[in-house]
Amino acid sequence: MLWRCHLFPIHKDRGAARRETRIPLTVECIIMIHSLGQVAITVDDIDAAEVFYETTLGLRKWFRYGDLAFFDMAGVRLLIEKSSATSFSPASSCLYFKVADIEHERAQLIGKGVHFTDEPHMIAPMGDHNLYMSFFNDPAGNTLALMMEAPLNWSPAGGN
Repeated sequence: MLWRCHLFPIHKDRGAARRETRIPLTVECIIMIHSLGQVAITVDDIDAAEVFYETTLGLRKWFRYGDLAFFDMAGVRLLIEKSSATSFSPASSCLYFKVADIEHERAQLIGKGVHFTDEPHMIAPMGDHNLYMSFFNDPAGNTLALMMEAPLNWSPAGGN
């Protein structure tokens, strides 16, 4: 993204009055957004969410402060916040957890009581790999997914 920035450097006049003047200078500045620092989701029960994300999913918890819980997702901070709405309805964006083996991770989560809404299935061929996903929900109903960038010759055991 290109922005125009207006700077006003101070110019010292070397004349007898020795006055300072401001001469406008316009430069073009490039603003680059290069990484994601934090994502946030809302829940109706922060205690249940804290247990789910830390114990069930195995995310490293940074800290809890009141109705806020912070987790590390490989350098991206996940903020889980208790909703202040009187009638809660999950409205957060889907979080896609990248995994090396979608079938193995899915089986591990099923063993911890997670209910998946579908089987691992190909979302899109990406040229050099295929993108597979399988969806589930957190205790508040937020949509989550396991995501695997699979080799071209890979297919899940179920054949999807």
